[in-house]
Amino acid sequence: MKATPKKSLGQHWLFDEKILDSIVKTAEVKAGDNVLEVGPGLGTLSEKLVRTGAEVYAVEKDESLARDLKDHIKQSNFNLFIADILQFDLSALPPGYKVVANIPYYLTSNLIRNLTESPNPPASITLLVQKEVAQRICAEPGQMSLLSVSAQLYYSCNLSIEVGKDKFTPPPKVDSQVVHLVRKNSDNIPKIDKKHFFKVVKAGFSSRRKTLLNSLSGGLDMDKRAVEESLSAIGISPGQRPQELSLSDWFRLSEKF
Repeated sequence: MKATPKKSLGQHWLFDEKILDSIVKTAEVKAGDNVLEVGPGLGTLSEKLVRTGAEVYAVEKDESLARDLKDHIKQSNFNLFIADILQFDLSALPPGYKVVANIPYYLTSNLIRNLTESPNPPASITLLVQKEVAQRICAEPGQMSLLSVSAQLYYSCNLSIEVGKDKFTPPPKVDSQVVHLVRKNSDNIPKIDKKHFFKVVKAGFSSRRKTLLNSLSGGLDMDKRAVEESLSAIGISPGQRPQELSLSDWFRLSEKF
């Protein structure tokens, strides 16, 4: 297949066989699995996934690419949907499916939020994304963000191979990296009010340069003295920055507030 990459869709083709094989290996795809591929593009990764014997569900937004891909890959275990993944009905997929994809950089945050918070979440998520974003997803306290809290609430996170920008056509401006997320056992996901939890987290990260005292009081519309007393009561310094907190710190914060 040949096609001109569309800048508006963030398309960068990956042809390197070893890297494609490594993505499939990292995702631990095997015969009998159900796999959701986001943005199959020219089908280079799709072909690798189909060969494992897994049932592949590929969602492509670009209609012209999808038409060509449908003619290119004719195996019965390849199912192609022309749709925007952010509007796609994930509940239609078999439970326990795996996500494997080389995705446009602009899509990462929204896609991870949709997948992790879906009523039918994937068992694992293996994505080739911008290197900086991959490291943000797997960040530890000191470098945490809303994205890392969102991902790590539900999934354990590991960084895999790095992929230089020269491996893509056309080359993007930055290097990429594979990130592998595995769904936590339900016993390890706290029974919390998710809506309230993220309200507090979003307030905390509303201004990363501000202290928790200022960001929480502003984001939650609370008196600073009340916020300071609440933080001190659970052993968190009002002067700390949101990126310094651990996941367990955010659990305690959401309970307190």
